[in-house]
Amino acid sequence: MADLRDVLLVDGYNMIGAWPDLAPLSQIDMNEARDRLLERLADYQAFTGRRVIAVFDAYRVPGKGKTFEYGKVEVYFTREKETADEAIERFAAELGGRKRRLVYVATSDFVEQSVAFAQGALRVPALELLVDVEQSEREIGRKIAEQTQKGSRNTIDGKLTPEQLRLFERWRRQ
Repeated sequence: MADLRDVLLVDGYNMIGAWPDLAPLSQIDMNEARDRLLERLADYQAFTGRRVIAVFDAYRVPGKGKTFEYGKVEVYFTREKETADEAIERFAAELGGRKRRLVYVATSDFVEQSVAFAQGALRVPALELLVDVEQSEREIGRKIAEQTQKGSRNTIDGKLTPEQLRLFERWRRQ
């Protein structure tokens, strides 16, 4: 079955360089900065339901490129002699032709935004994505706090009718 979710293509190193909490960290430990970005994108993906593909530049690294999942975020390291911009353009062209799907490209690179827009993708500057991610984190925190205050523990018996509960109890006792 085809995946018809909206797609967010993220220029990973562009986000790291633009987000205030990740830019200084990247000067100390790039792997940690990349992991923190992917953690936040995984939470954002779970909250929004969008398919998130993070693309990282491996332009000067020999090899075929590498794809793996971090949480449910698809992570793509480019092939040798391929930039992240080229990979994002290719993904935008491949994914944008499908019906009932929007493709968003998150980058602050103006040229990349223009190319993506020409292919039918919607542009999302790095700081705008950060605002969206932070808003989703606040909303997740609010929902967790709300559930904690209610004292509810998301159990199945909270979702069953009294009649269903009686039926299960009768079965348990037999």
